[in-house]
Amino acid sequence: MMKSYIKAISTYFPKNILTNDSISAQFPEWNSEKILQKIGIEQRHIAQKDECASDMAAQAVRNLIEEHHLDKNAIDFLLLCTQTPDHILPTTACIVQDKVGLPTSCAALDINQGCSGYIYGLSVASSLIASGNFSNVVLVTVDTYTKYIHPKDKGNLSIFGDAATATLISTEGSYRIGKPTLGTDGAGAENLIIRNGGTRSPRNENPDDLDNFVDMKGGKIFNFIVKSTPEVVSKNLEINNLEMKDIDLFIFHQANTHILNKVCEDMQIPQEKFVIEMRYYGNTISSTIPIAFLDHLRKYPQKARKRLQFVGFGVGYSWGAICLEEENN
Repeated sequence: MMKSYIKAISTYFPKNILTNDSISAQFPEWNSEKILQKIGIEQRHIAQKDECASDMAAQAVRNLIEEHHLDKNAIDFLLLCTQTPDHILPTTACIVQDKVGLPTSCAALDINQGCSGYIYGLSVASSLIASGNFSNVVLVTVDTYTKYIHPKDKGNLSIFGDAATATLISTEGSYRIGKPTLGTDGAGAENLIIRNGGTRSPRNENPDDLDNFVDMKGGKIFNFIVKSTPEVVSKNLEINNLEMKDIDLFIFHQANTHILNKVCEDMQIPQEKFVIEMRYYGNTISSTIPIAFLDHLRKYPQKARKRLQFVGFGVGYSWGAICLEEENN
């Protein structure tokens, strides 16, 4: 079976920035410093009104090609993870293929997945490489949740930001991708949902209809994450023949620092091995893990990073974990 590797990662952030001070100006009871202390976020990038998932995704892929000197004609599969597509149809990945100028021999597919999306995407990309039918898969994560947050919802305005990332998964590279552990519990679907916008309940123009916007039951999400995360971590380590002590860096979905600190403490993960890099980006859904990974390696190049574990969890409910091992090819 063909081994699969993460070969390169690039990011894209919209130019608009929403700071805590801006939020405090709108909601005086919502102190700027309090936001930072409570959720660990100082600012977040916001997509412009006419900037959609395909625009951001295309720029992330262009950045990947340019920064890592890739031949775009060698890309044979484009996998795009988003919950905020440009249209109900066509597939956003098809639009991005054309915008970037990838060859028409390149397959293009959307995955509708949220905060566990990077793990799901790596799992699918790794399987495509392992099949022997594809050599260079680009996994894009992109979301514009901020377009679906009610203007008076100060909690979600403080948490979420917009971003896109592009990861090249190939037959060679820096980090070999291990076996994934994935899970689902659709009984939690109602706890993080936008009710209007699909065929069951169409979106409307009523600015007061809260079903047009993100509805997150924070307490239930918190309890789900704290309860489910230790099990998925241990199961994934087990199937990869690893123990907690073998992992140099744990990179969890960057939901908020309150959740992350609780999980870190409960699982007794040494703080120096536990990555928190969301202060300047917020919760960017499926993009948080690659963003935190890149940011941390840039900031701490001397840190051990031979073995990593990525862990995602959230909307669905869905969750996943995957281990990576650095290899010198």
